[in-house]
Amino acid sequence: MLHPAAEPGPETPLPDPAAPAPAAASDPPPPTAADVAALRRRTGELAALYASARELAAMRDADAVLERLVDRAHELLAADVAYLSEFDETDATLRVRATRGTVTAALRGLVVPPGRGLVGAIAESRMPHAVRRYDAVDPDRHTTGIDAAVAGEGIVSMLGVPLLSEDRVLGVLFVAERRERAFGPDDTALLAALADHASVVLQTAAALADARRQAERARAAAAELTAHVAARDRANRVHRELVDAVLAGGGLAPVATALSVALQAPVAILDAPGRVRAMHGDASDALIDAARSGDDTDAGVSVISPIAAGGRGLGAIVVGPSARELDDVDRRTIERAGQVAALLALSEEAVAETDHRQRSDLLVDLVTASAQRRADVVAALRRSGIDEQVLGAVTALAVTGERRAAAARALAHHLGQTALVGELDGLVVAAHAAPLDAESFRQLRVAMDLDVLAVTTVAAPDGIAAAARDVRATVALARALGLRNALVGVDELLPYAAAIGADRRALDAFLDSALGAVRRHDGARGSELLATLRAFVQHGASPTRTARALTFHTNTILQRLEKLDALLGEGWRDDERFFRLSIAVRLDDLRERLERDGDG
Repeated sequence: MLHPAAEPGPETPLPDPAAPAPAAASDPPPPTAADVAALRRRTGELAALYASARELAAMRDADAVLERLVDRAHELLAADVAYLSEFDETDATLRVRATRGTVTAALRGLVVPPGRGLVGAIAESRMPHAVRRYDAVDPDRHTTGIDAAVAGEGIVSMLGVPLLSEDRVLGVLFVAERRERAFGPDDTALLAALADHASVVLQTAAALADARRQAERARAAAAELTAHVAARDRANRVHRELVDAVLAGGGLAPVATALSVALQAPVAILDAPGRVRAMHGDASDALIDAARSGDDTDAGVSVISPIAAGGRGLGAIVVGPSARELDDVDRRTIERAGQVAALLALSEEAVAETDHRQRSDLLVDLVTASAQRRADVVAALRRSGIDEQVLGAVTALAVTGERRAAAARALAHHLGQTALVGELDGLVVAAHAAPLDAESFRQLRVAMDLDVLAVTTVAAPDGIAAAARDVRATVALARALGLRNALVGVDELLPYAAAIGADRRALDAFLDSALGAVRRHDGARGSELLATLRAFVQHGASPTRTARALTFHTNTILQRLEKLDALLGEGWRDDERFFRLSIAVRLDDLRERLERDGDG
């Protein structure tokens, strides 16, 4: 039930219309001057934060934005000093990056070690910290460098807030006073807001730097890939050219050309003895000599790559100075060229070996064929492109068994394609155009790199077989005479050959008449008078030299000579008898050597 409004009684005074209405009990009191100042300050702070946000959105220079944020902290908190320390993850230090209001350089370049200073406490706790007096900070956190920088600026009170990302501390933003000041929650909140903005700057800068690094790495990788693809294409092109060279049968010359063009450098290909087999570009003599000696220090050699197969050295590829720097692909290309060169060398070697065997068989047939087979041998020579009429000499080399094949190849190379070279009766025998001379023999020894006994002679028309018998017999005679490293003509040993090849009965009779008494005396008494006589003849009938050669006293030799006087008779040392006796001694010695060697 509603109650009617109470009407004014006579004692109730009516209100004065002109009087002001009384204030309601719920109205707030009017703002004071302090309230207006705080509101204005808050508005300025918000405006500054909005301005910082706009700068973050348009950030181009991280350092400039950080400097501006430190300026705002300095202005908005009305502090004497403001600065920002950035955390360095490499050594866990905090380095001052931006300052405002400082008066010394110590604070601007300050580096705080891990766990030191107020900044260390803030970084570890990830919480804001304020001190009314810096000297109240835990003594364990003080260092000489920090204390000197703080004292130099005259700092008393400090407030610092961390710059945080999701999982780490990026740095600390500070404001400081040169007098005691109690920083309140509003100060902390404002500085924290600015610190958040600074965190965004640092994270954005780090992201941009990382993006730039990634872009640089991507560009470098792309450039490297492009270079690699180009090098691979170049290598594939050279490989095709090398394969084409092999298939075309052009030998090593196309290999040297293709490699030289690809590497932009002179190239020479050498065989195992060091002979130049192919060359392209300006390959100097110094370059070739350096390759042969293996000393590439002063000749401008870029690469010396061996040519090998199955453990055998077949030569080398020599690359001179290039117009560009050679890379790994180029070196692999050189190795591939070496493989191709090895295949070509083996192929040439196989062909040469087959040809050598055929020519060796032809030589044996020519020397040993009967009269009935001679026409067939001559026909086989013609089919091989050899004219028998050109074969005007025969040469035999006495070489040990393990070196005989190499000596045969060296002799065949020296004499050329018109010669026949083979192995016969343990000797290397050749039928060729003209007898060896001293210079040819010297070159042959250098090529074979060993001492060799060579016997050579002229062959009469259709007389190759007879000449071959003569040189083989002369080799045996030369060996019996002690010749080991010489060039001997068959005619040079003709007197010995005539004597040895004479009637055996007559030779035996001559030797027995001259030396029989001495030989029988030695056999009966075990003396060595025949050996003494041989030494006496060989040393010019000098008792002194004979004694020295036999390592006896001269008196011993004189005593033996007296016994020889009794056996040979007086006057055996006279010129004519001594000459005949000397011939008998030498022939007897030569016959013994031939019989000992199985050639008698």
